[in-house]
Amino acid sequence: MKGVVALAAAILLSACGLSQPPSAGADGGKVRVVAAENFWGSIAAQVGGSRAVVTSIIVNPSTDPHSYEATPGDARLIAQAQYVIVNGAGYDAWAPKLIAANPVAGRTVLTIGDLFGKSEGDNPHMWYSPAYVDQVIERIASDLAKLDPADASTFMQQSEQYRTVGLKAYHDTIGMIRQKYAGTKVGATESIFSYLAEGTGLDLVTPYGYLKAISEGTDPGAADKAEVENEIANKQIRAFVFNSQNSTPDIQGLVDRATSAGIPVVKITETLVPADATFQDWQTAQLKDLLRALGG
Repeated sequence: MKGVVALAAAILLSACGLSQPPSAGADGGKVRVVAAENFWGSIAAQVGGSRAVVTSIIVNPSTDPHSYEATPGDARLIAQAQYVIVNGAGYDAWAPKLIAANPVAGRTVLTIGDLFGKSEGDNPHMWYSPAYVDQVIERIASDLAKLDPADASTFMQQSEQYRTVGLKAYHDTIGMIRQKYAGTKVGATESIFSYLAEGTGLDLVTPYGYLKAISEGTDPGAADKAEVENEIANKQIRAFVFNSQNSTPDIQGLVDRATSAGIPVVKITETLVPADATFQDWQTAQLKDLLRALGG
């Protein structure tokens, strides 16, 4: 990883004219935005509308953002951006390294983790929090307005339209789950579901130590493993949620046990599926799957 960053930095530092970000005029007056992941990129694109050009670095559903290794091309994108959005909280540690390797005057960086006081070791899956998503939309609109004051009112109007219209089905489905199933016990394989469980009012009974260990690729403790297996075997949960982009043989074994026990299994993913989906279409489809699994 260090070699990749060093190579990228060398390329950038040897290039001409990258001490400052290119003017917005290079894109017809639009703000040039780079998001480390496509879930934040999709949101930024809809807030920015026709007044922003948004590029996401991680877009392939088969890519694990936790272990992604940046390329010189990624470094160029970040160096040429006026606005960079990274997740933070240790989730995309490669992104701050690229930003630091080539400081650029006038570039604005939004680190989502910093916005919510999250650091490495905390749950980094903040795009699964409905409350956080709404706050990020407001912050992106505010940042874009500062970068392009002439279009400030447009960004504010687009962010409001996105919250009230674009995300309507997303919020409506969350509200329906909360109304009908608040307090219902559910299980999950990773902490990726923790924020959404809170947002929907579900009672996620899987030990957090287990959720965190699987998310970080470490081995859960024996007691936590036994508890998860017991919850499935005794049908103590109404649904079982798992990240299909991070399925190990052990996790697949739990999925098979849940299926055999008649517990509905709900697949969720870390990044947009399909890759060209909007944030709201992706999330709403998963929420509707969850709603059906709980009983409709």
